Amino acid sequence: MRLSVEDALVVVDVQYDFLPGGNLAVAGGDEIIEPINALARKFQNVVQTQDWHPADHISFASNHPGTKPFEVIELPYGPQVLWPDHCIIGSKGARFSIVLDLPNVQTVVRKGYRDIIDSYSAFKENDHKTPTGLAGYLRERGVKRLFFCGLATDFCVAWSAEDGMDLGFESIVIEDATRAIDTGGSLAAAWKRMDAAGVRRMQLSDFR
Repeated sequence: MRLSVEDALVVVDVQYDFLPGGNLAVAGGDEIIEPINALARKFQNVVQTQDWHPADHISFASNHPGTKPFEVIELPYGPQVLWPDHCIIGSKGARFSIVLDLPNVQTVVRKGYRDIIDSYSAFKENDHKTPTGLAGYLRERGVKRLFFCGLATDFCVAWSAEDGMDLGFESIVIEDATRAIDTGGSLAAAWKRMDAAGVRRMQLSDFR
């Protein structure tokens, strides 16, 4: 795989609450950190995303009496999975893993900080309209092709890759540099959507 200044690696949500022992732990999430560290050094452009929620966030089951985590409710912007409290602003769970070593990261996009709407994608809130500003940043940098890794495959990685395609970027998910939550068939559904959107899959071995 030949990379250029028109390529960017997007490292999604490698934070303590998504790692083993966290409030919304993704199985095997810690296994991808060292491979991501090595991979990032091959890119001239690296971006990180960071889940960053207020304690009263609308996506937390604890803020909807009578519900449990992983139930789905309908909100004004569409169906919403209810999550355990996670990545609360200023908490340890919201921090990036200390093992993550990405010296060439140039920008961090925080998402989910509005209390009334969730935000999986690096590009848009879950209303599919409100932008984060990342697309404009990447265009100004001349980036045309995006490679996604991180957590979790079936939510924040998938939504970011799909929105990347919709916004005119070529989008590729590095499959074995991600891990999934996979609740209620969400992983299979995410790959079906990504395939339909034209998102490509690659493996870490493709970069050696």
